[in-house]
Amino acid sequence: MDSKVGRIVINNSDVIVQMWMEEVADLQKNGGYTSTISDELFESTNREFVNVIFSSITNKETGSTLQNFSEKLINLGWPLSYITDGLQVFRRVTIDLIWSKSEGIKNEEIMPILKRVDDWVEPIIRELVNEYSSSWEHIVSLQHLALKELSAPLIPVMDNITVMPLVGTIDTERAKLIMENLLDGVMKHNSEVVLIDITGVPVVDTMVAHHIIQAADAVRLIGSVCILVGIRPEIAQTIVNLGIDLENYPTKSSLRKGFKAALEMTGRKIVDTNTETDDLKNLIKSLNKE
Repeated sequence: MDSKVGRIVINNSDVIVQMWMEEVADLQKNGGYTSTISDELFESTNREFVNVIFSSITNKETGSTLQNFSEKLINLGWPLSYITDGLQVFRRVTIDLIWSKSEGIKNEEIMPILKRVDDWVEPIIRELVNEYSSSWEHIVSLQHLALKELSAPLIPVMDNITVMPLVGTIDTERAKLIMENLLDGVMKHNSEVVLIDITGVPVVDTMVAHHIIQAADAVRLIGSVCILVGIRPEIAQTIVNLGIDLENYPTKSSLRKGFKAALEMTGRKIVDTNTETDDLKNLIKSLNKE
């Protein structure tokens, strides 16, 4: 930063900071950027923000500073508007101060002064917004991957029996993931029976039913059986009205009934141990009497 305009800004930096802090505080009061930030943290973040601005103006090598600041804002949950509003306020208060400190400004000097301030502020806006956007996109990408891993889990509950609980809507992309996880999991866990639980699927339309049928067919082709469980009355009615044929696919109204059927398919059954104990006691009593 050089020239008379630059010296005015540097010599009156404390005044600019105070004006900037007051205007940004007013914006927070009127609209608010976040309700989860304390007043102390808000003030300290404002001071750090304005220091970042001045550092960027006086020193062009501040890429890491801008990156660290943008990452901090994202972690604290600040919106992008805080950055853009703050820099616009800085531009305005800086120009106002220059006008007040420069006597007898000629008309032909006005545009160069405005351009000089823009040359200071616009690179900071561009770099901060880019850093903010890149960091945000990275976080969203990681969250998207995490959600994909959780969107179609295959859970082994017993030897040769696995369950895939589905929650939420099923679109084409998720259906593809369901198919991949289902086939990989069946082979990995050596599953003979797979229970697809659609209790948490709010709507079953033609597309969703088509994807589920495709998954069941794929499981059958690799030698396993797929049982569709969690069919609520309203979903059953929808399936009938849509003319979707599930006759070739085992269905149960609840996961409990489906699990019981899976045990029977794998040569097992649920036994009431209390009944067996009573029978054993009765047998012992009869032997004692003899």
